[in-house]
Amino acid sequence: MKNGSEEAKVERKTVEKNRRIHMKHLCFKLSKLIPKEDKQSSKQASTASNDLDQAACYIKKLKERIENLNQKKTATIKTEELINENNGAKMIELNRLPLIEIKELGSVLEVVLISELGKPFIFHKVISVLEEEGAVVINASFSVVGDKIYHTILTQADGLPSGFEASTLSQRINELVL
Repeated sequence: MKNGSEEAKVERKTVEKNRRIHMKHLCFKLSKLIPKEDKQSSKQASTASNDLDQAACYIKKLKERIENLNQKKTATIKTEELINENNGAKMIELNRLPLIEIKELGSVLEVVLISELGKPFIFHKVISVLEEEGAVVINASFSVVGDKIYHTILTQADGLPSGFEASTLSQRINELVL
């Protein structure tokens, strides 16, 4: 009878030893997944509880980063939707970049150019084309939202010839940009 209980005791010890070895191995693997710059430097030897604490901090940091990126994505999408609604103007297709939109607003001509961040165009040449057509540039600005650059140029349309058509201007700028 002692023999059977001793065997069970030895078997439990072996199972427990294997479990501890397995847990130690998993903690070691987890520790290796944490980037060095996110590890807290300590003069003491790395312990399993320290490794678990550092992993928990790293995971929290990643969650915060994901939340921030999702907020930026949402803001960019909202900005694009606002541009699409743009006071009843024609819908802008943001998937075909660069994009040019010209609107006549009384005596002011508004030129909106949208390009990709990695594929900018020569902005001063667009202004030169406008001036060659007789427009006087009042204001020129740009902003970067996400991976897109939004250029807005306001011109005084009084200097434009009487037979002026926005399509001709759009065609010339398209040749420059594309």
